[in-house]
Amino acid sequence: MTTIGVEEEYLLLDPVTGLPVPQADKVRAAAGVGHLVTDQEVQYELLQAQVEVATPVCDTLEEVGGHLLRLRHAVGVAAEEHGCRIGVCGTPPLRHGRPIAVTDQARYRAMVTLAPQLVAEQLVNGTHVHVAVPDREAGVQVLNRIRFRLPTLTAMAANSPLWDGHDTGFASWRTVIFSRWPVSGMPPHFEDAADYDRRVERLQESGLISDTGQLYWQARLSATYPTIEVRCPDVQLRADEAVMLAAIIRALVETSLAEAAAGTPLPDCAPELLQAAMWHAARHGLGDTLIDPDGRPHRAGDVLYEFLRHVAPALDASGDSRQVTSLIHRLLQDGTGADRQRAALAHGGLRAVTELISVQSTMP
Repeated sequence: MTTIGVEEEYLLLDPVTGLPVPQADKVRAAAGVGHLVTDQEVQYELLQAQVEVATPVCDTLEEVGGHLLRLRHAVGVAAEEHGCRIGVCGTPPLRHGRPIAVTDQARYRAMVTLAPQLVAEQLVNGTHVHVAVPDREAGVQVLNRIRFRLPTLTAMAANSPLWDGHDTGFASWRTVIFSRWPVSGMPPHFEDAADYDRRVERLQESGLISDTGQLYWQARLSATYPTIEVRCPDVQLRADEAVMLAAIIRALVETSLAEAAAGTPLPDCAPELLQAAMWHAARHGLGDTLIDPDGRPHRAGDVLYEFLRHVAPALDASGDSRQVTSLIHRLLQDGTGADRQRAALAHGGLRAVTELISVQSTMP
């Protein structure tokens, strides 16, 4: 079975005001005291109001879900010890008028020098799914194939509609914020692994990026692990929603490997259309149309079901079909995280949103 791993980024929020608080160093240290997590599992992020967790390498969805619940609980308890909560939202509903302190690491200090306003607004949190691939050559072929499905994944995972106390009109405002960096958005098509490496090296030689960590494409080859890293989803309100995304992304990678081996032609979708499809998905989530891999608009539900049909053999092979189908039905019934944040805002204001995104953080 193809192995997977999941990373989640959380905000640290004041439980009363809902504002981000710079307590990452203290929370990260406290999370490791009870021996429920290791240093590698709770990591630094760019800003001191954020922490990141990373599961071990997993074989099954049960492992992924168990580790995410354990990590959410450990970090949640550590946050409460320091007067805050973890917020599982792609963007903070409210922000301070002044920037949050940057984590004191050389690469982060360099980013402030490069783009201070972008860093100040980088309070964004995602779910990153790593899926093992046989080698970098296979990884590039997978990248070329999964890029056509990234808008649908973005729409499914949308959980960042709010910014500075108001509705942005976007289901995933995080996607828009991340698109402002020099190397971001949709990954381009690459001929092979050598082409990938050559083009990344050219970006570094030009000084446009300082390291491969600044390849902010929505999917990329991991520089650390033999994996494809899919980065387009917002962090999810519930751990089982992150598990659902991990299952679908693994099935998509496995399907792409099989297609590459069979010589299945790539969809014909121009890069500018694909980039616009991502913007459209971030704007509407599942509430409007989506653009299919061939570049045609359809109802979001129809595109989602076609996506599931596409990866169904891989889901069946891993034994994940029943669990994923159930979670997809719940998603279509209850809405995305963005839909639920908006409902909370309409019924109870920003206080209700704060409760939604923080109380859920230690729940299944």
